[in-house]
Amino acid sequence: MSELNGKLVTVFGGGGFVGRYVVQALCAAGARVRVAVRHTRTAEHLKPLGNLGQVSLCAADVTKPATVANALIGADMAVNLVGSFDNLDAIQRQGAANVAEAAAAAGLSALVHMSAIGADANSAAEYGRSKAGGEAAVRAAFPTATILRPSIIFGREDQFINRFAGLIRMLPVVPVIGADTRFQPVFVGDVARAVVAALQGTGGETLELGGPETYSMLQLNEWIAKATGHRKLFVPVPDAAAKLLTFIPGGPISGDQLKMLASDNVVTGTNGLAALAIVATPLDAVAHDWLNIYRKHGRFSDAAAA
Repeated sequence: MSELNGKLVTVFGGGGFVGRYVVQALCAAGARVRVAVRHTRTAEHLKPLGNLGQVSLCAADVTKPATVANALIGADMAVNLVGSFDNLDAIQRQGAANVAEAAAAAGLSALVHMSAIGADANSAAEYGRSKAGGEAAVRAAFPTATILRPSIIFGREDQFINRFAGLIRMLPVVPVIGADTRFQPVFVGDVARAVVAALQGTGGETLELGGPETYSMLQLNEWIAKATGHRKLFVPVPDAAAKLLTFIPGGPISGDQLKMLASDNVVTGTNGLAALAIVATPLDAVAHDWLNIYRKHGRFSDAAAA
């Protein structure tokens, strides 16, 4: 029987892409799950993931300490998945501090905090600095928390692989920003299993999570094109041109995102999935399940039928 059986786990940010899988994995482990989100209506789709009454919803905003404390009343453990590309310091540093401090005050037995590879107090990007600030705040308030740092997370609902697949389908010539930057895409289901395993571990660790393969940005685009049956010309965008694109309102990339692309997004030591006894899922093993929609004839193409 799972150590989580019957335990109440509050999941902050559980209504998002990763949250869907974390909630499902927790339910499968027998936990009761309280999903804490700013607007509960955005998380109603999660209730069918568990048995009757196993998943409940709670309004909470990590930037408002009182709502965080309320979401932890009666909880045994917590998971913080909240992240953003906007209002970075308030959400990713102070918000993380609010969750960790409230978890400690409530006497929770375990906390898992989702950070990211690239968290670095000396990063040129505000995103990386805010993630590092959040990690430091979590470690100070809740020393036994487990911090997970995934590379780019992929899955059916992701905004990474799907975004490039959509561009490849539309454009005859595909510009590639950060063509040489390397990534280690990790499957969202594996990340969810890592959260469940971390809640049952000893805590106090910082684990980087990556998939079994490493791709440059150019190689990843080429893989997507092949997987969706498109032959396209890929043109690496020079750094100077990429910087100009950051000044376009609503453009394809922000200045901070471009700074993040200056560094590889790969595991630098032991892969945390292996440390948690999780076998990493290859991109090729699952992505075809949803990438068929980007083929010329969608699910009715010859390759999709095969």
